[in-house]
Amino acid sequence: MIRVSRRRAIGAICLLLLAGCIGGGRAPEELRQTATWFDPNYSVGHAGSGWDTAELAKVAEIIRGNRKPPGGKIPPKRSILAVSGGGSYGAFSAGVLCAWSETGTRPNFDVVTGISTGALIAPLAFLGPAYDCQLKQFYTTVTNDDIYKKRKPLRALFAESFADNAPLRSQIEKTVTPEVMTAVAQEHMKGRRLYVGTTDLEGRRSVVWDLGAIAIRGTPSDRDLVIDILLASAAIPGFFPSVPITVTAGGQATTERHVDGGVSASLFMVPPYITDEEKAKLPKNWLYDSDLYMLMAGKLYSDPEPVANESLKVAGSAITTVLYAQARGDLQRMFTVTLMTGMNYHLASIPQDFDAPTSCTEFNPFTMTKMFNEGVRQVREGVVWRKTPPGLEAGELSVFRGGTKLMSAGGGPAIIGHPRGGFPPMTIEGIPVPPDPFKK
Repeated sequence: MIRVSRRRAIGAICLLLLAGCIGGGRAPEELRQTATWFDPNYSVGHAGSGWDTAELAKVAEIIRGNRKPPGGKIPPKRSILAVSGGGSYGAFSAGVLCAWSETGTRPNFDVVTGISTGALIAPLAFLGPAYDCQLKQFYTTVTNDDIYKKRKPLRALFAESFADNAPLRSQIEKTVTPEVMTAVAQEHMKGRRLYVGTTDLEGRRSVVWDLGAIAIRGTPSDRDLVIDILLASAAIPGFFPSVPITVTAGGQATTERHVDGGVSASLFMVPPYITDEEKAKLPKNWLYDSDLYMLMAGKLYSDPEPVANESLKVAGSAITTVLYAQARGDLQRMFTVTLMTGMNYHLASIPQDFDAPTSCTEFNPFTMTKMFNEGVRQVREGVVWRKTPPGLEAGELSVFRGGTKLMSAGGGPAIIGHPRGGFPPMTIEGIPVPPDPFKK
């Protein structure tokens, strides 16, 4: 007879109730309105309300301009694509890529990097528009059954994960064919690079895999290793099992356990490969005026959502907030890199007011097609790329309060923090000026 500890028994009950929990707090509509509330005593420019973001953007452009090589000789333009994680939200990234191909302006990227669902997109994006049909088919037709099988609650309690991702492995095997491996190897020989990030679960570090370097080895196990890496990069810890990868160090074989690359980074960039001979001929700032494109499979700020008064729900909500903050931090760090190198910064993401599913582990063809079409719309309307990192656009400052008496700017769910231009007139002390009843 199996003895179940009290802690595990409680955990089992929590798992059984998890799907049926109803938030005991404010309604979703009220939470969305909260995003427009502000303290009238903290106007833009008032103490503690934040920086002059417009001025910061100007300074950033000056810094980037100063990286221009002397003599006005611009080095060859390079392009880097970084695709983030985001589960089913990857449909947005796929939509951007497919519509971008239609314009005829999509670059033949020198470097493509991917994390999690971005790792699944990366090989197809790397190989070019010829693989757009596969991208669209995957991100508009797959269902949960094509990605995972949920375990029974009690079995999941004693297993490594809540779900079995064997179906996802089958999907990856269909994508990473011997022909794809050959194509990746050929592009690698031309100097282009394809990188995927995973997280070493026990080593607690990010690992970047050069898939092209693996593809050119020419050994029978190369394809299996690439499949394992892609599966690991999308293995959400706890939800999917870790993927064992055997490495050899000092003549001894060791098995590492790899999980979702999004645990350690939401996305990442690696500079293009150049030979020592090329480097000797290029100026120091050889990446000046090159392009860094980032596809965020999701929003920059999480949507407000009721949280039940239960430990798992509270912890889950807090972790979600941390992950979104980490993603914004990664994007800000990459913005700093573009300033240092003189590169151009291009960021695409799902708009804050877009009605997206709350869970990235729900693969519903209807909602995924909707997100795919949003990516297509942004490209066709010419509004896909922003030039600034999170925190430098309207409504992206932190919320400052000096008390609990708040006002609503009525800006809708797209407003996060201070809505610029949404404040009433203020005195020099920051006190709201009452409206003139006689003024029409």
